[in-house]
Amino acid sequence: MALVDTLGRPLRSLRVSVTDRCNLRCEYCMPEQEYVWLSRDDLLHFEEISRLIDVFAGLGVDKIRLTGGEPLLRRNLCQLVELLASKPLADLALTTNAILLEEFAEPLRRAGLRRLNISLDTLVADRFVRLTRQHDHSRVMRGIHAASRVFEGTKLDAVIMRGVNDDELEPLLDFAASVGAEVRFIEYMDVGGATHWSGDLVVSRTEMLERLRSRFGAVTAIEEPGSTAPADRFALPDGRVFGVIASTTTPFCSNCDRARITADGMFYTCLYATDGLALRPSLRRGDPAEAIAGQIEARWRARADRGAEERVEVRERSVFVPVSALRADPHLEMHKRGG
Repeated sequence: MALVDTLGRPLRSLRVSVTDRCNLRCEYCMPEQEYVWLSRDDLLHFEEISRLIDVFAGLGVDKIRLTGGEPLLRRNLCQLVELLASKPLADLALTTNAILLEEFAEPLRRAGLRRLNISLDTLVADRFVRLTRQHDHSRVMRGIHAASRVFEGTKLDAVIMRGVNDDELEPLLDFAASVGAEVRFIEYMDVGGATHWSGDLVVSRTEMLERLRSRFGAVTAIEEPGSTAPADRFALPDGRVFGVIASTTTPFCSNCDRARITADGMFYTCLYATDGLALRPSLRRGDPAEAIAGQIEARWRARADRGAEERVEVRERSVFVPVSALRADPHLEMHKRGG
């Protein structure tokens, strides 16, 4: 029988963080000045990650996304990709900010990585500095062009914030088309490290589509029966396709089939979950796969998470986790558990 939770949702997709370190300090993810980092000794070894994914595959997971922090900061990452590429997975992808992608695009592809999700919130160099507190915009752009030469099906992910980059919908569409990628506009979410989140900064899917209709005319929804992807996809009259992830205003909790593993082996069943299951002790003890699978199965069968839907129901909605709570439990940080 398929492994399902209390709401009948299967476990199919797993986001695996390989590091909590990042070389950007994005306004919506890591806006504070200081952070508590995981000990390097606590990070799962590649063999442990591989073993864990074998366990998850036995429970029905067939889609793996490597995340961070910034995963390309993890030394010898291509070795992990090689380990995972040999497994019977429907998808093996990686999320990156592309700063190091010019160097790693070809090695990742040779190692067996199938697809990339690249964070790109702005095409404007000065704006990039304000958003990230770093001066690496040119490296990001070179990395994206390097990826376009060896990868297909690349997604460019842009978090849209009012008064920050919401004037770039059309430029981002144009750029994505020029590199053979598909842009996904993401509503600004209040999870984890978004300690400066405000509802006033959210540009909703409805507003984005209205703006694009006023510019291009018809915007047609693409029907994808059975899809559990977070993005709703749309087509413009000229054939260009884009996606919108509307987790803030129109959550997709009812068909969410994804879970997350932190770089030190904590299992979370929801991006908004405040407690996780520590799997590293079982791995380090050498517990049999059946015992580890039993822990995961019990946690998933008890899963009733609908975090984004519950946030929509909050009348006076503000920051989800204040800085003091993040200091007390750094695992609540977005960069700890991956996007």
